[in-house]
Amino acid sequence: MTKRPSPTGEYAVGTCTYTVYNDREEVLAPGTMRSISARLYYPVSGKSVKGMAMTRYMSRNVAKGLAKSVHAPINYDKREATGDNVSECYTDAPVIGGVKFPLVVFSHGYFAYRESNAFLCIELASHGYVVLCIGHPLEACCTEFDDGSFIFSLKGLSNKQYEPFLGGIIHAMKLTHNKKGTERELAAQFDELQRSYCKFLMSRVPEWEKDTLSAVAYAKEHYADLIDFTPGIAVTGHSFGGATAYALCQHNSEYVCGVNLDGMLLGDYKDMIMTKPFLQICCKGNYCAETKSLIDHSAPVYLAKFEGMQHLGFTDMKHMMAIRALTGKLNADIAFENIRKLHLEFFEAYFRKSKEYPDFESNEAVTVKVYEPDVPMPSPSSSSSC
Repeated sequence: MTKRPSPTGEYAVGTCTYTVYNDREEVLAPGTMRSISARLYYPVSGKSVKGMAMTRYMSRNVAKGLAKSVHAPINYDKREATGDNVSECYTDAPVIGGVKFPLVVFSHGYFAYRESNAFLCIELASHGYVVLCIGHPLEACCTEFDDGSFIFSLKGLSNKQYEPFLGGIIHAMKLTHNKKGTERELAAQFDELQRSYCKFLMSRVPEWEKDTLSAVAYAKEHYADLIDFTPGIAVTGHSFGGATAYALCQHNSEYVCGVNLDGMLLGDYKDMIMTKPFLQICCKGNYCAETKSLIDHSAPVYLAKFEGMQHLGFTDMKHMMAIRALTGKLNADIAFENIRKLHLEFFEAYFRKSKEYPDFESNEAVTVKVYEPDVPMPSPSSSSSC
C-alpha cells in the first residue's frame, strides 16, 4: 500500500452526498424503482476546513462488496487502525459564497464503487472543478444511500458479461492477443465481439446514461449556486464508466468533452461521428477493445497508452494493494501523476478553454498520440441528444 496522493490545486476540497429517488423502473429488479447515489467534491477555502476531520474513504460495506465482486483483498480493519481510511476532503465543508465552478461527471466501472477514483476527483476539485461521482446501483459492488440503506451487486451479473460465456471469453482472448489490423479493423473486430456476446452490457450503457442525467438534473435544481453549467459538462469514467462517458459525448450536446479510463467502447455507434474532443487512456492489454474512440471523429482525439499498467491500476486500487496482475507493475505515484496531468491538461484546453491545445508529453510511463479529425464536421441537423 502506498500513501494516498494529496491534492495539488489551490483549493481545499469539500464533499457531500445525495440520493435521487425517481419513478424509473429498475430493469434489473422488476417491480422496484432505480435510485441513484451521488457524491459531490467541490472547491472550498483552506481556512474553512481548519480543525475539521477528513472524510472516511471507504465503508466496511464497500470493502465487503469489493471482496465479493472482484476479490480485492482490502484489509478494512487495518486501514481504520492506521488512519489510512480517509480522503483529503471534508464532509459538508462550507462553500465559497458567490463563486460557481464548472462540473465534471465521473462514473465508476462495473462492480466498482462510487468513490473508486476519489483521489482523482479530489485532485480535480482542488483545481476549481465540481466533480459529481455517480453510484450505479446493483452494478456497483456496493451502493450506499443517504437514508443508511445499501445494496450489493446483483448476483449472476458476472455471467452476463459474455453470453454464452465460454464463447465470449475465447473470442475476447483472440482479439486481445492477436491485436492484428488497423485501428478501424480492430474496432470492427470488437464490434463483432460485442454484438455476438455482449448484448446485455450493450443494453446497460443507455441505463447508465439515464443515471447520469438523473443525477445531473438533481444537481441543477439543488446546487445551482455552486455549479456553473454555462460551459456545458465534462465527463470521465473508468472501465464501463468510461464507455458511458463516450456515450454521453455522442448522444447529448450538453457534454462537451470526455475521457475514458481504459473502458471497452461498448455501445451501438454504427455510422456515428464523435464531434467532441475526447481522450482515450488505456493499458496495452486493452487497447484493441478501445480503438473506436480513435476513428470517425470531427474533433481532436488523443490516445494515452500506459506501460506496466493493468486495468485496476487506473483506479485508487493502485494505492491500496500491490497485486501486479490486477494493477500492474508501474509505480502508483507515477501512474497517478500522469493520470491527473492528462485530465487537467485536457479539461483546461477543451472545457475551460484556457489554452488552445493540451500540453501532453510522452514519457517512460505513457505515450501520448494526437489524432486529428478524420471526417468532416456533420451538419447540425444530424446531431442527437438523449
